[in-house]
Amino acid sequence: MAHVLVIGGGVAGLAAALLAARRGHTVELFERDTRAPGTALDRDFFGWRRPAVPQAAQPHALLGAARKVLVAELPDVHAEMLRLGARERHELDWFDVRPPARPGDEDLIMLQARRIVLESALATALRSEPGAVVRYGEPVSGLTAVSGSAATALSGAGAGGGTGAGAGIRVTGVTTAAGAYEGDLVVDAGGRRGGVERWLAAAGCRPGTVERHRTGLAYFCRWYRLPAGTEDGPRRPWTVTGGGFAGCAVFPADNATFAVTLFVHTEDPTRSALREPVVFEAAARSFPPGEAWLGLGAAPLSGVLATAGLDNRWSALADERGPVVSGLVPVGDALTHTNPTLGQGTSLALWAAHRVARTAHQDPGSDRFAAEYHDWAVRTVKPWFDFQVVADAAIGDRFATRASRTGTAREAAALFECALEDPEVMRARARVRHLVDPPERAYAHPLIRARVTRWLAARPEYAPNAVGPDRAEWEKLTAG
Repeated sequence: MAHVLVIGGGVAGLAAALLAARRGHTVELFERDTRAPGTALDRDFFGWRRPAVPQAAQPHALLGAARKVLVAELPDVHAEMLRLGARERHELDWFDVRPPARPGDEDLIMLQARRIVLESALATALRSEPGAVVRYGEPVSGLTAVSGSAATALSGAGAGGGTGAGAGIRVTGVTTAAGAYEGDLVVDAGGRRGGVERWLAAAGCRPGTVERHRTGLAYFCRWYRLPAGTEDGPRRPWTVTGGGFAGCAVFPADNATFAVTLFVHTEDPTRSALREPVVFEAAARSFPPGEAWLGLGAAPLSGVLATAGLDNRWSALADERGPVVSGLVPVGDALTHTNPTLGQGTSLALWAAHRVARTAHQDPGSDRFAAEYHDWAVRTVKPWFDFQVVADAAIGDRFATRASRTGTAREAAALFECALEDPEVMRARARVRHLVDPPERAYAHPLIRARVTRWLAARPEYAPNAVGPDRAEWEKLTAG
């Protein structure tokens, strides 16, 4: 078994540490924050200042892919989430009568919960692992490595240059203000700005491969709680509506909470007005899902939380020559950060954490281990990153140009609309949404293509993205 050092105590780091400990490895986790997530959910979610985790208070989607890892590998975490108030919803329950079950339908269940519910359940489980040590308030400040027979300290200050092109560098541990810690494998769960790239570059390690795509989308979110005695919101309309220049999504969560999110292009002149709660709510009510949920008399729990400048980023510790370093693997946002429109982030993080845990005993410091992990990530994670890039490009282009009523954009929108009426198309769409089947497999099936074609033929005047306010009404709403 291996001794695994984990940088970062967010979802990816907690999951990697817990899954590794459950496989018999010993684990040390290093987290910048001085405390663990607790079970006082509202206090931690709304009151815990976490500058290193700016997305902590934003809505999260735990797709079927994430739930599958929890149920199979961490059933106690899944049970604890339900105990803390998480709810489950099967995608096919959209219909009044659920279609006859088929193998694989069990993978189409979403866990509805705020991020803090998952973090709390993971932290609770990790505390009970005798082979795991969590060092809160002790952030990693650098790495230790060997190149040939020379040990090298890699940090952001003063370690410039000394190991040539970086070939043959093996990370052997981490450093903190308290000292150095050695391990068989270091897992980078420190997110997009964790510092690992800087530390490796300071050692002369050649850079890995970074692919980055800006989305051009800005998000505005506000949290609410359903009134007393109301356990769940309306089943219809569908909780996501995208217009020609703006969209609205509702995220049901735990304990009768839900989030309403509005998204517009970053260059839309009306976006700054959405920070005002009165303007935000009026604009949200102009979309069917916003009106349906807010019309229940929900009480606001937060102000309007804004985020923008998001991107899709793929970071691989490899290039055309192979791995640039061994003994170090990225998970979570350190591997890939995906824009939240498809809700893939948690699922991809759990996949990577699971892969590390089940292979960490296989000579984790070797070049072979690094190469096999990279190959796995390219085969398993990268296609979903690419799918996110294509989806976001389509949304950003539509919001920027306000023109997507013909061609492939019309056909893609029709597939979604058809799914709301046709269980077979909904199942195909759900298998893509929950990361079961890639879109090129699910949507290219002759049965699905035929059903969508018939749906469109019966609606020759169909125009996508026609739900919601027109531009004149939107500008009036956002003018206050």
